[in-house]
Amino acid sequence: MAEIIPFKGILYNPKKVDAGDVTAPPYDIVTPEFKEALYDRSPYNIVRIDFGKDIDGGNEKENRYTRASKFFNEWLKKGILVNDSKPLFYCYEATYNPPTSPFDKGGQRGIFKRGQGGAHVKKLRGLIAAVRLEELGSGKIHPHEMTYSKPKTDRLNIIRFCRANISPIFSLYSSKDGITSSILKKTVKGRTFIEASDRDDFMHRLWKINDRSLIDAIKKEFSDKHIFIADGHHRYETALEFKKEMDATSNLFPWDYVLMFLANMEDNGLTLLPTHRLIKLKKALTPNDIERLFEPHFEIKTIKSAVTTGSAVNHLLKEMKKGRHSLGMYTGNRKASYILRFRGGYSAIESPQSLKRLDVTILHRLILEKLLSVDEIDYEMNPALAEEKVNKGMYKAAFFLNPTRVEDVKKVALAGQRMPPKSTYFYPKLLTGMVIYRF
Repeated sequence: MAEIIPFKGILYNPKKVDAGDVTAPPYDIVTPEFKEALYDRSPYNIVRIDFGKDIDGGNEKENRYTRASKFFNEWLKKGILVNDSKPLFYCYEATYNPPTSPFDKGGQRGIFKRGQGGAHVKKLRGLIAAVRLEELGSGKIHPHEMTYSKPKTDRLNIIRFCRANISPIFSLYSSKDGITSSILKKTVKGRTFIEASDRDDFMHRLWKINDRSLIDAIKKEFSDKHIFIADGHHRYETALEFKKEMDATSNLFPWDYVLMFLANMEDNGLTLLPTHRLIKLKKALTPNDIERLFEPHFEIKTIKSAVTTGSAVNHLLKEMKKGRHSLGMYTGNRKASYILRFRGGYSAIESPQSLKRLDVTILHRLILEKLLSVDEIDYEMNPALAEEKVNKGMYKAAFFLNPTRVEDVKKVALAGQRMPPKSTYFYPKLLTGMVIYRF
């Protein structure tokens, strides 16, 4: 069973700070430039704790992790951060405008231009709770992506020094009964405790759930639910590692739990976006190379577009939406790009059955590994920037993907398999600093 419990959250004091000034995006999408902006925004911005600056001359006694701990404790003493007096659940809602197209020539506001979203508003709503840790693959909590070691080392140091989960892991569950969803729907009609606008002008709000009968109803619904990690694999694996460290020295239990945001897949509040791939090759791919390498496995369609009519990749992305297993490829020829439609020869893909039919697997296992023998892959959310980097000669080619489907995430996770890194991008990102779980 998936065990979730209420906890005494640590939150910013709305009487002393504006949440929009002190919250931040997740650490892994904060650029150095935006980190500076967050530092300038407020002396109490959460980035100082969750993803602080490295300063020259640092040592074991003075570094960004010791500074994070110092800030955390100082802000609690000053009342900038306040600790709830009893264990609660929290309702988190992000109101956002999903993009009709991921194409943004400027790219100055991250992935999308301000106000460039779709015509309708969506609400991503979920429960924030403390969830009992378990070894992945052994119970009810399932990963779906591979991870890297470097981010895990950084996240582990944050937990070691702060003794807290600063940001929630974004997770999913499935409930057609929607008991928790109904409770959250009623909760958002009440007064918010804290709200903040992010850099895309999306509104993030938090409510407290302190009714004991509602807390019990939520716990009961989750007692037989599977939980799927959507975003935060590194943080989950780090929490497991920290638990093992502490289990060897103490019989206390707070680190047996980890901070999670839990969204119901059935609520239609989720949006998934693709992350595109950039590759380096010893020589550029010619049209003859493309035909020789890809024709046995793909139907190749050339998308021609004059420079005066707009971006080649913009035309490519629109064409890709017309069919499944359609990959886009751009090689720097501004007048042409390519649609690669997989013919269905799954036997050529060396991968578990649950992964074979995913576009990201076809791209990685067949094209990048088998046909091109690519050693180095870089990632880019913004297709305009990917196109620009190829045009400048920084990369020989860019490959573009349609979004992975939520149901595929669930299937892969239940099969105990993992997709290649950055196979999914759940949008919008949750803000760090809305609520903290301290051990």
